[in-house]
Amino acid sequence: MTLRAVVIDDEAPARAKLRRYLASHDGMLWVGEASDGPSAVRLIRCERPDVVFLDITMPGMDGFAVLQALGDPLPAEIVFVTAHDEHAVRAFEVHAFDYLLKPVGPERFARAVERLLGKVKPALDIAGRVDGLLDGAPVPVRYLDRILLPSGDAAELVRVERIDRIAASRNYLEVFVDGEAHRLRGTLDSMQGRLNPSAFVRVNRSTIVRLDAIRQVQPWPDGEQRLLLVDGGRVTWTRRYLDNMPPGLSSPR
Repeated sequence: MTLRAVVIDDEAPARAKLRRYLASHDGMLWVGEASDGPSAVRLIRCERPDVVFLDITMPGMDGFAVLQALGDPLPAEIVFVTAHDEHAVRAFEVHAFDYLLKPVGPERFARAVERLLGKVKPALDIAGRVDGLLDGAPVPVRYLDRILLPSGDAAELVRVERIDRIAASRNYLEVFVDGEAHRLRGTLDSMQGRLNPSAFVRVNRSTIVRLDAIRQVQPWPDGEQRLLLVDGGRVTWTRRYLDNMPPGLSSPR
């Protein structure tokens, strides 16, 4: 399988870098590039590529305006390549396949290509697409205010204060909101780095809990604590993670 790709970026060095990366991967074929929004629309309509590596901030129109001009459904998988992580939520909304932050390293680019080529399971569902964005983004200066969660065949943008707990399940996370679990691909370590530690705490190897979702703390054998949550869930706060307990939360004796 060979995927035809175009590169859209207003900076020539950035385009050249992506061309080199594409040339180093079997199964990827560079078929053109553009340096601004209007020429990007013309190129994509002409070449009908399989993949578009798309910058966001460009002359003429930005990357989102390019997608709007192309219409729905989009003619290709979209991989955003940008220096700014604040556009990630909007990228969710247009169902971007991936979100690469500049400067893009060869390892991160290779992971995106592997997913595109199907060497690992492609992220063709919403949960997988969100996973790609989370893994690609650095720990932000600001913590998450909202998170996009799969909900049936659609997705719901949820404020993080509605989350009661997050539990790891192999390569997935179970995000509990109002008693309902939403399955999201990702790692607990990555999620923990994006949540405000004054509101969320890691209580064991596989669970993060929102502090305001704790209804009761009970003593448990071996010096551990048992948490009763507002949604009725019960979680053990293991000894290894008791050092995470904030000063304002007293431990029963």
